[in-house]
Amino acid sequence: MPAAGGIGPGNGKEYPGNLTPFVTITCIVAAMGGLIFGYDIGISGGVTTMTPFLQKFFREVWEKKETNKSTNQYCQYDSQTLTMFTSSLYLAALLASLVASTVTRKLGRRLSMLFGGLLFFAGALINGFAKAVWMLIVGRLLLGFGIGFANQSVPLYLSEMAPYKYRGALNIGFQLSITVGILIANVLNYFFAKIKGGWGWRLSLGGAMVPALIITVGSLVLPDTPNSMIERGRTEEARAKLKKIRGVDDVDEEFRDLVSASDASKLVEHPWRNLLQRKYRPHLTMAILIPFFQQLTGINVIMFYAPVLFNTIGFGDDASLMSAVITGVVNVTATLVSIYGVDKWGRRFLFLEGGVQMLICQAVVAACIGAKFGTNGNPGDLPKWYAIVVVLFICVYVAGFAWSWGPLGWLVPSEIFPLEIRSAAQSINVSVNMMFTFLVAQVFLTMLCHLKFGLFMFFAFFVVIMSIFVYYFLPETKGIPIEEMNQVWKSHWYWSRFMEDFDYPINGNLEMSKGGQGPKLV
Repeated sequence: MPAAGGIGPGNGKEYPGNLTPFVTITCIVAAMGGLIFGYDIGISGGVTTMTPFLQKFFREVWEKKETNKSTNQYCQYDSQTLTMFTSSLYLAALLASLVASTVTRKLGRRLSMLFGGLLFFAGALINGFAKAVWMLIVGRLLLGFGIGFANQSVPLYLSEMAPYKYRGALNIGFQLSITVGILIANVLNYFFAKIKGGWGWRLSLGGAMVPALIITVGSLVLPDTPNSMIERGRTEEARAKLKKIRGVDDVDEEFRDLVSASDASKLVEHPWRNLLQRKYRPHLTMAILIPFFQQLTGINVIMFYAPVLFNTIGFGDDASLMSAVITGVVNVTATLVSIYGVDKWGRRFLFLEGGVQMLICQAVVAACIGAKFGTNGNPGDLPKWYAIVVVLFICVYVAGFAWSWGPLGWLVPSEIFPLEIRSAAQSINVSVNMMFTFLVAQVFLTMLCHLKFGLFMFFAFFVVIMSIFVYYFLPETKGIPIEEMNQVWKSHWYWSRFMEDFDYPINGNLEMSKGGQGPKLV
């Protein structure tokens, strides 16, 4: 039996509708867009610990690692060329997400996904056959362009397709597929590293063609969202599609709200400039700070470089890849917890609980590594129990992230933007995310070399700041229809000062002039 929809709190609106098999399958296929991002995060960290790969492309790193075993463990991977290989992708994704905003708005969410899949496929092909570092970098840039398009369009697509009562769980499918991608990449790295002849890294990098094909084919068979159809003038088609998606004939109220939101968005000629208006201050703040904080949890440090990190704290190459597989399993499992709980316990609860959990684990890991490695980075022989304790706390940390900042960092921004600024604001969200992913990836190995175990305390400090921010400034968005989200800001203790009744009337989305003379152009 399909589950019935319910009433969104605070605004008295009830949109009839079911969680239909059609919507469920559609959202699962669309969420596969996260696979390309996850696969890449997992594969790049593992490949950079494979000796044949380092010998071929980053010989100075290999020599530092192999010829002087007594070298400072914190600094053995410190190479700007190596970090450029990893982080060039995120710079490309940042640029692509800005272009993707226009494509997503004018041509629809599906086409944006299609472009993402094709670009990612081309990048994977070049990387798999790479003969020189420049080919690796070109491949990474194409992968980045693909990720920029996919990360811009997929969360929007999921938020618009899902019935509001189940929006959280369906949208987190995107984060789930990112974690599955990371896990698959870690498992493949473990086995490909064992291939005799030293060409396993080519399979690891070239294997990215598989998730690229999944999202490419998926985008060709997916329907467009009603929001996107209305935005592009296909109104009657959108009504029929909404009936099919919701599984009921009575979609008039939701349809009217979607058309009303679209009409308001058409009055906005410059969505980018519009974002700077006072009434969008809460949205712009969240679009910038949520992805900023998400990257400064320190999670990408763990995921990018889990094999490097475990190798550094005394595991062998094989064991470090296996430890990365373990954290990958934890990541997937904890994301499933988030899917179960996000529409039951709410966004704020998960954000705050995850923050406390990450903070405790970062303090423990910093203490463990500091006690053994000190500041000279030479631990001598590490007892097995010690390494197990570090991995255990890293796993608890990963779990905390995977049911809080991981999925919610994509879900919350994609559900809070009004239609008139949705594509532009989502582009800012992705761009900020990629910019700080790039910066963290670019400076992490250098920071590890200089800050040593204090690096974990650096990220712990930001976890404290972001938890305080969520507690005071992020309203609960559980169970609110996406086109009615402005009511959340109007009732918030701080953000309400930026919202006025004539901007957002209670029963409609059109901005009205003060005298009630009809819509006001902005």
